[in-house]
This record gives sequence, C-alpha cells and structure tokens, in this order.
Amino acid sequence: MKKFIDMKQYGLTEDFESEVDKYKNLSVARILSQEKGLYRIVTSQGEKLAEISGKFQFKIARVSDYPAVGDFTMVNWNPSGNSAIIEYVLPRKSSFTRKAAGDTQQEQIVAANIDTVFICMALNNDFNLRRLERCISIAWDSGATPVVVLTKSDLCNDLSNKLSEVYSIALGIDILTTTTQEQNDYTKLFQYISDGKTVAFIGSSGVGKSTLINCLLGGQYLKTNGLRNDDKGRHTTTHRELIMLPSGGMVIDTPGMREFGIWNNDAGIEKTFSDIEEFICQCRFRNCTHSGEPGCAIQKALDHGELEVERWQSYLKLKNENAYLENRESYLVAKGKCEKEISKMIKKLPIKK
Repeated sequence: MKKFIDMKQYGLTEDFESEVDKYKNLSVARILSQEKGLYRIVTSQGEKLAEISGKFQFKIARVSDYPAVGDFTMVNWNPSGNSAIIEYVLPRKSSFTRKAAGDTQQEQIVAANIDTVFICMALNNDFNLRRLERCISIAWDSGATPVVVLTKSDLCNDLSNKLSEVYSIALGIDILTTTTQEQNDYTKLFQYISDGKTVAFIGSSGVGKSTLINCLLGGQYLKTNGLRNDDKGRHTTTHRELIMLPSGGMVIDTPGMREFGIWNNDAGIEKTFSDIEEFICQCRFRNCTHSGEPGCAIQKALDHGELEVERWQSYLKLKNENAYLENRESYLVAKGKCEKEISKMIKKLPIKK
C-alpha cells in the first residue's frame, strides 16, 4: 500500500490499485522518457534507467505494446544494478494515439494516462482549421479532455475572426489565447493542472509548446527557437518527456508533428463533428449517401450555408481515412465515390457574389 500512496504524486490513482496489487514483488514505476531502447522511470525509490525484460519482449505483438511516456509499469527495481527491468505495462486509462508517420500501418502511442490534452496552434501562418479538427478528433478518442490553446496572439491582426472560426469547429471545448508579450498570461493554464494530474502539449513545430512549459516550470528547462523566415517555428523538441511541475501535476512535451494520421478513430471523429452527425440523423433515408437523395439534411445545410463545404469535406476525409485502416480495398472504392459526390455537391451550390 505504501508504494501505491507514494506514487500518487506521479498520477497513480485508485484505477490502478487492483492491478498494482497483483505484483507483490515488483515496484510500480512511471515512464518519464524513452530513447534508443532505454526508459527513464520514476518510482517511490527514485529515478533510474530501465529496459524491458526478455519475457516481456517475447510477448510483444505490436508497436503499441511497448511502454510509452506516461505509462505505469511494474518493474524489478534491482537496487544493486545500474538499471531496472520492466516486466509489465499496466492498462492505460487513456492514450493519445496516432498512425505512425509514413506509409507503414502501425499504431503509435504518443503519450499515455493523460487527463488533459492542450492542442496548441499559433495564430500566424500555422493557423489551420482542418488540422485542428484532426487533432481534436484524436484527442477526444484518447480518453483525455482536449483544450485548444491559440498561441502568439500578438502576431494576429484579425483575432476576433480567427477566434470565431475556431469556436465554429471546436464544439464544447475550452479555447484559450496566449501571448508571450503579456507577463503571466500562461497562468490561465493552471486551472487544468493540479496534484496528480497529467497534461500533454501537442501541435506543430514552433507553435510555442516549449515556451509555455518553461513558463509553467518557472525557468528555461526546455530549449526554444524563434521563427523562421516564413513566419513558422523551428523544430525544438526531439523526444517525448514527462516533467514534474513545481506547483504539482505533470506535463508531457511532445515533438512537433505536422502529420497526424488517425488510428481507429470513429468515436473521436463523431464527437468532433457532432453538428454533422446531427444533420445526418435528420436525413429522410437512413442509408442516405448525401449526393442528391430527396430529404437529405446534409445537402440542405450546405445549400443554406448552415454547413461549410470545407468542414463537410474534412469530415468525409477523416471518415474515409479511418475506414482505410479497417479495409484498404473498401477504402479506395469509398474514396473515389466520395470525391465524385463532393464534386457534384460543389456544382449544385449557389455561387457566392
């Protein structure tokens, strides 16, 4: 019980208690970082490097089975050795998952056991509503609560319009704006961070994630870089890391990711596009293809400007991308059909003067 209580400051909750009790002779540890097959872990006995056991390695069937930053694991602490041995990964209460970059069909765990995901997007050339929709759907599917953090508001000349656009797609999500030009502006993030809670920062390179984390830490802990000549940030963070905050709670910094491939994300997509799901439920026919059937609520919403074409296209793209993971052949057929339907819809829409 003592080893369980001592780990509460690192986010271990009662959800894990029964699992921890199964392993009497092992210590519970949390993964702080990972690089080149070695993991830095923290236990009630301190920090140490660790590697996975041969038995654990033998049982691994997928990339996602490996320990990830934020995971709780059961380890053989090995007081006399230089490194601990990871024997088991405890079930994740949440996991931020994406398709690994590139053509490979592999699931990648970005971070595990997160309470809040800060989706960071800069209000300069990084501003991209379609990418934000993608990030929100992944965040909802993770089991954590998404919060949109719009950075570099001092570089935005039309803040009210940009905010209006974000509010139109970030349904039911808190939206914060930050700038380094105002002292202590970052403190609004503390309302989501408390003892035992874990937050993760995601977003493209150079949007200011490391700067915000340094503010929360009260010092220059993470390296930061300025803007490139094209007004976009330089890549700074090179690996994921869980960091304890002086005020309590933990933060996970992640490398900037411009490619967010979704992975088995139907629930997240449906929650992100709840407005579109509501329109679909209003269609006259349950199997409506939204390409010309009478009583199609989607077509009506597009005609009357209640639904933007770009948002509808984004929804279809993510749904088809998700379907591809389940059945590649069906996906290619659906993609071709989807592109034809979109083309027909655009031709039918009234021309804006």
